[in-house]
Amino acid sequence: MAADQGTAQELAKTLREAIQRLSRRVRQARPIGDLTTSQLSALTSLQLAGALTPRELADVERVQPPTMTKIVGKLEDRGLVVRSPHPTDGRQVILAPTEQGRAVFAQFEKARNEWLASQLAELTEEEQETLAQATRILQRLAQA
Repeated sequence: MAADQGTAQELAKTLREAIQRLSRRVRQARPIGDLTTSQLSALTSLQLAGALTPRELADVERVQPPTMTKIVGKLEDRGLVVRSPHPTDGRQVILAPTEQGRAVFAQFEKARNEWLASQLAELTEEEQETLAQATRILQRLAQA
């Protein structure tokens, strides 16, 4: 059992490192623009969630509310995010991506997908099938 634990620990470390490196490389494959990584991450979270309060967005992004206030301010200045009244709590607002924000998000997604697809196209059919199987496993792990 100890040998299995060691093997699982080694696999966990190697897999985590590979995922982090790939994730970093995919994030770098983006259209030229002046959105910071933090701004793009916040816009992505809003796109995926549809709408969030500033506090919820700060929690999702794991930053302090004052930091999120600055990020949201920059996104609002660019017309990528809009505030609207909270439907049940008049003291709060809801943040959502604008049509322009959704378009910017789509551009970033397209650039990232194109980069990754070009890398995958360099692999053999067998390697691509292995990655397809690994993707299903990773999706299962992500839901655990």
